[in-house]
Amino acid sequence: MSEIVWPGLSGKAALITGASSGLGAHFAQVLAGQGVKVTLAARRGGKLADLADRIAAAGGTADAIDLDVADPGSVRTALNGRLFDIVINNAGTTTSKSALEHRAEDIDAIIDTNLKGAFHVSQTAAAAMIEAGQGGSIINVASILGKRVASHVSAYAASKAGLVQLTRSLALEWARHGIRVNALCPGYIETDLNRDFFATDAGKALIKRVPQRRLGQAADLEGPLFLLASDLGRFMTGSEIVADGGHLVTSI
Repeated sequence: MSEIVWPGLSGKAALITGASSGLGAHFAQVLAGQGVKVTLAARRGGKLADLADRIAAAGGTADAIDLDVADPGSVRTALNGRLFDIVINNAGTTTSKSALEHRAEDIDAIIDTNLKGAFHVSQTAAAAMIEAGQGGSIINVASILGKRVASHVSAYAASKAGLVQLTRSLALEWARHGIRVNALCPGYIETDLNRDFFATDAGKALIKRVPQRRLGQAADLEGPLFLLASDLGRFMTGSEIVADGGHLVTSI
């Protein structure tokens, strides 16, 4: 496990949605390395058993639950009786096709998961925090596509822009309860799902458009994540932290 260096994290409880792979799995492991008790959530909780075992073998504490963020009933059932200090809304989905090719079911799946799902989880988790008389930190994993646009991802970009605005709205409403709500907006981060694409000519061309001339790595998001989750970010709410290698500030 990582050396515990971030104040106010050890002993806290965190929920990470979409934890079965990618950023969610990485976030779970690094938070566990800081002494956080992590709850791994995904639609098929059984797939999380190996990750929970690896976290335990490394000295951390983790459990796993079945949770479909797009289903309000699933959220209520899965989170009933559970209280978290940190909630990371990481579950997400997308499709890459022109706006004219987006089917109704494509749009529904993206909005239901990326935007409405974050709302359902935040609402349920915040209600428990308020009832217990404690504050907490909710971190919404948005995207630079919530702040700018690209072709062939119209529904995804709209969902992430909505998530940024939802972050601000919830931060305003819940600040009086000591609940902080912030957004983490990554740029292009290398994962198992996109590694092959970025090795292609088209992928390499996209990387050249990033001012740092490289893809981000999951580890590049650890600093922003720890800041928003820990006591060091205690005066931050309604904020968006962009980690994109300068992609947002490229010239037209």
